[in-house]
Amino acid sequence: MQNQEEVNGKELETCGHVTTETDALPSWLNISGRRKTGVPDVTDETSDEILAPNPGCEKDAEEYNMRHSRRGIAIIFNHKKFSMMASRSGTDKDCVNLSVQLQNLGFEVRSYDDLTFGELSQVLSTTSKEDHSNADCLMVVVMSHGDPGYLHSRDRRYQTEELWLRFVGNKCPTLAGKPKLFFIQACRGTKVDSGVRVEVDSGKSLDETDGYTVSYTIPQHADLLIAYSTMEGHYSWRNPRQGSWFIQALCEELELNGQTRDILTLLTFVCRRVAIDYQSFVPGDYEMDLKKQIPSITSMLTRLLYFHPKRATPVA
Repeated sequence: MQNQEEVNGKELETCGHVTTETDALPSWLNISGRRKTGVPDVTDETSDEILAPNPGCEKDAEEYNMRHSRRGIAIIFNHKKFSMMASRSGTDKDCVNLSVQLQNLGFEVRSYDDLTFGELSQVLSTTSKEDHSNADCLMVVVMSHGDPGYLHSRDRRYQTEELWLRFVGNKCPTLAGKPKLFFIQACRGTKVDSGVRVEVDSGKSLDETDGYTVSYTIPQHADLLIAYSTMEGHYSWRNPRQGSWFIQALCEELELNGQTRDILTLLTFVCRRVAIDYQSFVPGDYEMDLKKQIPSITSMLTRLLYFHPKRATPVA
């Protein structure tokens, strides 16, 4: 007899396969009456120009300078257990696999499990106040439940934009002009994608240069990249044993192409993997079975971004 339950974060075993899950919150939480949280005061945008440290590339350089002494910090917020929602089986596998790939690219990985909103906010605040002058970039990854415009910590939900507002140019000057990357594995709604069948016929290197010191103004939100696991309004799927589709595909591409392809090309390959290689498996629930997913990438990057290997420091 098949074991059939709601697809709200619970694991289903059927016919020897593990059913896929979504990172949506149970619908009753949407109408719980809990106070809608606002954005912290860090959202205040000023028109004052801030002279940030030189990011190390000329004004018209085609590539970001990735030759600082450090690659930079990669924060992973891994949420498995929640106060009022189902656990996210498989997320620990995502966290381990992604940590390995980011370390291989030279990142200083800082992983946090099941933080409350206060704890998560403190990590972001503390990191934004660090000196990133000798770092190439910053990365923040969140793996959690979500709904439109919101992510969930262990104890409450918060607006997605709170992840990056502390790191925009006027809030974190030592990251101004440098890439700030945000990867979000979470549902963004309750729509599903049934897909469409497609039939097919069977039948230059860019030089990085360190610029001399110049002063120019950039928008406060320049140099951000936000990669969502799914389109706005849609479910995001996760296998309780293998991990989420998006993070699995991201890890595969980082391993294969992380040091040779620019980030937007790499993420295009991630989108292709998720779109073509994955399909939900929820037997007995025709509304959730055999569904598809496509990531959504929002880029405010102003240059090409490569994670070329760093040269080893010569031993004296």
